[in-house]
Amino acid sequence: MLLPQAPQDADLRRTLIATACQMSTSGLTPGTAGNLSCRCRMQTEGKPCDGFLITPTGMPYAALEPEDIVFLPLDFEGKTNAQHGNRRAPSSEWRIHREIYRARPQAGAVLHAHSPFATALACLHRDIPPFHYMVARFGGSTVHCARYATFGTQALSEAALEALSERCACLLANHGMLVHGRSCAHTFELGLELETLCAQYWRACQLGAPVLLDAEEMARVLEKFAHYGA
Repeated sequence: MLLPQAPQDADLRRTLIATACQMSTSGLTPGTAGNLSCRCRMQTEGKPCDGFLITPTGMPYAALEPEDIVFLPLDFEGKTNAQHGNRRAPSSEWRIHREIYRARPQAGAVLHAHSPFATALACLHRDIPPFHYMVARFGGSTVHCARYATFGTQALSEAALEALSERCACLLANHGMLVHGRSCAHTFELGLELETLCAQYWRACQLGAPVLLDAEEMARVLEKFAHYGA
């Protein structure tokens, strides 16, 4: 069982809830859709355990209490939730979060949202091309759209990791957006930036085919972004 929450653990849970509420009030994701997590280390059975805290399934963010946030170890396989002292079940997309934390040591938080413009583009299975230099903010000259897989499955997690290659964001086909960053606050900012970019691309497409930046220019921009916000 988990030991009683240390002050820093409770603070992390409250930060997670506050950021999740921002996802809702900002319009980034409606109702109980989407999910948010952050990397952490907990004491379990007297030993430190690397894992992550994640929002529970099917609960409005505004109703969450710190005890509703679910802790999962990085080796969690979906069958031993109760032994970690959780009173709620984790988001159905916990596998995506687990795989990102396993594969990306730099990821401190992960956000998944069903935001309007990102979801609209994802339903068209569209990558976001280099129509604006801010595409490079997410690590590449494009933001990829992952191939479709059923929500909550390992297949979706694998598709997401493929689309995230050398990037910190992607779209999920017929689903929504996915981003990871250094912290809850940083990841939320990235989510807002991605949704803004999707809205700009969608609007530009209403007037015709956007003029794309060439590979040489995107290489220059990517070099500039290598130290952006460091």
